[in-house]
Amino acid sequence: MPPACPDSAPDGNTRPGLAGSGANRYLPGMLESIQDLLIVQNRDRRLLDLEKRIDALPGEESRARGRLAADEKAVADAKAALQRNGVDIKNVELDIETRRTTIGRLKQQQFETRKNEEFSALGHEVERYEEEIDKYETRQLELMEEADTLRSTLEAAQAALEKSQSVVDEDLKSLAERRKNLEAEVEETRLLRDEAAAGIEDELSTLYDRLMKKKNGLAVAQVQNGQCGGCHVRLIPATLIKVQAGTEIAQCENCGRILYPEE
Repeated sequence: MPPACPDSAPDGNTRPGLAGSGANRYLPGMLESIQDLLIVQNRDRRLLDLEKRIDALPGEESRARGRLAADEKAVADAKAALQRNGVDIKNVELDIETRRTTIGRLKQQQFETRKNEEFSALGHEVERYEEEIDKYETRQLELMEEADTLRSTLEAAQAALEKSQSVVDEDLKSLAERRKNLEAEVEETRLLRDEAAAGIEDELSTLYDRLMKKKNGLAVAQVQNGQCGGCHVRLIPATLIKVQAGTEIAQCENCGRILYPEE
């Protein structure tokens, strides 16, 4: 990556509206148009970084919400288990009530019969149903005890979800604040970028814009040890002389990037 764009003039003064960029000083003999392009490029690269960070925010928000998934499932499972338990209790109660009704009918038949054998047979049926009721009542107690456990499980799951939700809400709030700050910085950087680009000739601006799109955000590269700082291919002597002369725009004969001299 080439050095950040210079924001200071050759005489040491800071250019208007560009203070605090942390960029290098201008190099002697550098074309003013190159100086302006470096400032614009610095702003453009900053914009690319900011936009990349903004684009990453939805993924971070999704991951934050995803941390609730396990706790939400635990609550849903606990609710479902408690609901099934309630259905089981209702079914047992229905079975008990059905048998009690049957016992009442059998006893009425006993009262009405005049035959000893029939009376005895009805008595055996009553005993059988009473034994079944006893088993169902035992099962009913077991289910009621299980319900208490399931309610405790649900309460614990809900408490864990509430705690997780609080943490996730805080994370989402932080991400929203970060988005707000990033978008504000994008707006400010665009204004500074447009200010720096205002004095660049249309033809050179068009060339720069085309290179920025084609060359991964690096349109203006510094010469480094006789090589292009963008593609790292050695430059021919004529190109090096043109760069050092600082009288016209010089481009890398390999990648086409606009060049500026090394210190």
